[in-house]
Amino acid sequence: MAQLQLNPSKQRFRASDLGNWLLNSVLVLLALFMLAPFLWVLVNALLPEQEALSLPPKWIPVPLTFENFTSVFELIPFWLLIFNSLKIALLTTAGALLVSVLAAYALARLRFPGRNLIFVTLLSSLMVPTQVTVIPIFILIRTLNLLDTHEAVYIPAFMNVFAIFFLRQIFLTIPTELEDAARIDGAGYLRRLFFLIVPLSKAALSSLAIFIFLTSWNDFFWPNLFLSSPEKMTLPVGLASLHNPYGAGAPPVVIFAAIALVLVPVLLLFSFAQRHITESFAKTGLKG
Repeated sequence: MAQLQLNPSKQRFRASDLGNWLLNSVLVLLALFMLAPFLWVLVNALLPEQEALSLPPKWIPVPLTFENFTSVFELIPFWLLIFNSLKIALLTTAGALLVSVLAAYALARLRFPGRNLIFVTLLSSLMVPTQVTVIPIFILIRTLNLLDTHEAVYIPAFMNVFAIFFLRQIFLTIPTELEDAARIDGAGYLRRLFFLIVPLSKAALSSLAIFIFLTSWNDFFWPNLFLSSPEKMTLPVGLASLHNPYGAGAPPVVIFAAIALVLVPVLLLFSFAQRHITESFAKTGLKG
């Protein structure tokens, strides 16, 4: 009888295992479909020009060549573009985090007239298309005599409404009792923010920093709008110059190699940080 009582549970356990296996198989299949375009770019970057873009497409780079990557460094100042993109991305990340931390703390903890109206107005600005703000921002940058400077790209990016909303939601999850204890000990607003709230939000700040950095690193629109000197261009703008419809552009395999040089480090960074990013974004809905 005992053996008969165990059989149904074993059958349910096996059915559950089968369901999990099928679900994991579907997820792996979907992941392969999502990774296929990146793999195709990488494979074509490693193939000779006469072998690339073949039908059916090749998924194994045979014969293997690295000439396409060396051509990238010959056609564009790749290291200078890397430096410019890295400079703008780091300054954008640092400035946006500082502004967002201060604004989010004020909206989450301070009590002042019009706080909710300011917050709603900020959220409403997320619904405004970027193209609507191009002309006012361009006129402002020109008035400040910042055209063709890196400052024109990263200073406007300091105001990041999504980052303010994200951090406000995170700060609301921190118990107010901790801040009350610090206030009793004589800590002011800034001290409570940077020595209590910020250390407790390290995971969220790290995820947000990665998100802002990758957004700035991949940005093409604003650098292409404000930067005109070749020595000041960023990596996405420099890659676009490889495809020149009015002259002798680079072969597609060289463009693929340049894209691979940009994508692979970003994908590796995101793959290592995806767990922290997912956990931090999940916490934004806990309280608010």
